[in-house]
Amino acid sequence: VSTVLFAAANLPMVVKAVRSGDLRSYSLSALVMGNVGNAVYTVYVLSLPFGPIWILHGFYLTTMAIMLVLYGVSAHAHRVAQRRPDTAR
Repeated sequence: VSTVLFAAANLPMVVKAVRSGDLRSYSLSALVMGNVGNAVYTVYVLSLPFGPIWILHGFYLTTMAIMLVLYGVSAHAHRVAQRRPDTAR
């Protein structure tokens, strides 16, 4: 039950980010640190017998990686848009 509740609490954030593509409210350092923390924690989780923690951790790994990639894509698109000459004058 706990695993489902934790995953359900994070799912709306990920869905909103995927749909809107707007990640300006997210911190790059927090996303990077979250991904590094998840990578380190994976060593511990893999030492445990298969169970709900594997599912929860897999969800966290996946969603944090998606958020980091979306942040990178969003930041790149913003930089490209900033470099374009303003033709709508």
